[in-house]
Amino acid sequence: MGPSVLIVGAGVAGLALARALSQRSIDCTVVERRYSTTTLGMGLNLPGNAVRALTHLGVLDQARAYGVPVSRREYRTSTGRLLFSTDDAAFWSKVGTPLCLRHGHLLTALRTPPTGTVLHGTEVLTARPHGSRVAVQTTDGNVPLQDFVVAADGVHSTLRSAIADSHSAIRRSAMTQSSWRFVLGNPGVDCWTTWSSARATFLMIPVGNGEVYGYASSIRGEPTGSDPGWLTNTFADFPAPVTTAIESLRAGFGEMHHALVEEVRLPTWHSGRLVLIGDAAHATGPVWAQGAAQAMEDALVLADVLARQTDWSTAGEAFERARRARVEHVQTATDKMSRLARLPTWLRAVGAPILGPRAYRKAYGPLRSDPF
Repeated sequence: MGPSVLIVGAGVAGLALARALSQRSIDCTVVERRYSTTTLGMGLNLPGNAVRALTHLGVLDQARAYGVPVSRREYRTSTGRLLFSTDDAAFWSKVGTPLCLRHGHLLTALRTPPTGTVLHGTEVLTARPHGSRVAVQTTDGNVPLQDFVVAADGVHSTLRSAIADSHSAIRRSAMTQSSWRFVLGNPGVDCWTTWSSARATFLMIPVGNGEVYGYASSIRGEPTGSDPGWLTNTFADFPAPVTTAIESLRAGFGEMHHALVEEVRLPTWHSGRLVLIGDAAHATGPVWAQGAAQAMEDALVLADVLARQTDWSTAGEAFERARRARVEHVQTATDKMSRLARLPTWLRAVGAPILGPRAYRKAYGPLRSDPF
C-alpha cells in the first residue's frame, strides 16, 4: 500500500480533497470533530469557476439536481432602482453556468458515492512535522505518524498554529464585521438580486425548493447587530421583497444565522508535509462568493501535486506556488470592492453603471482560466 493522506475537516475543502485523491487512487482518511454534518445549513453561491471544479470532481449533475442556475445578477438601490445587471450565463458560458444551492446539499454531492474513510467525533489537537512524516495527536491520543496531513478545518483552524501565528492571521472583513444569512420561502425574487443603501446591503438568490438564500450586512466595516431587530431597523425603508422577507423571518418562517465575517491572511500555507487549504489558509469575505470555489480548486490542485510527486516533502511548496497568485487575486478584488462600497451614496449611484460591471469583469475574468 502506498502513502496516505490524513484530512482534518469534513467540510467542502476536506470532502473535495478526499474525492480528488480517490480519483487519483491515493488513500486518505478524513477526521471530523462534529458527530454529524447532515444539516442543510445556509446557501452557497457558486460562480462559474466553482461549477468547473464540480465538473472535475465528477459531481456537477448531483449538485445541479439540488440547486438553481444563477443566470443573471441585478444590482439595485435601496429604493429598488436598477443600477446595472450582469449576464452571468453569457460571462461564464465557456466555464459553467453559476449555481446556488444549500451548503448541506453540496456536501451530500461531494460524498456521493463515498470516497475515503470519514471518522466523525474525532478532533485533531495538534499536528507537527516529524522528520519525513507528521506527528498527530487527537482527542483519542497519539496516532501513528502520518505520511501527509491536510488541515481543512476552517477559519478557526486548530492546526494553523503549527505553521503560523493563528491569532494574528484572522481579521475582520473590511466591508462588514458580521452578517445575517438566512433561507426562507421566496418572496418574489427571480434572479440574484442585491439592494444597497449608504450603510447596508441585502442579497437574495433563488436556491431551489421554492426558497431563497439571503445575506444582509453592513458595507462600511460596521457590525450588524446580533438581534434580528437590526434587520427591521436597517432595511425599514427598502422595498418589497426585502421588507416581505424580513417580516417572514421575524414571524419565525425560515432559518436565520448571525456570524462574524472573518478573513485569514498568511505568509505561508505549509510546513513540511503539513498543508492548509480552503478557509484555514485563506478565508476571504464573501464579496465575490469564492469560499467554496477556492476550496475546491485547492483540493484539485493539491491532489494533482500529490499524484505527480513521489517525494511529498516538497508537495506543500509546489501546491502553494501553484495556488497563491490566484488566491491573492481574489483577496485583492475583495479589498477593492470593499473600498468601492465606502464611496458616498450619490457617487456610487452615479458610478455604479460603469464601475460595477468593470469590477465584476476584473474580479471574475482571470477566474475563467482553468487552473488544473
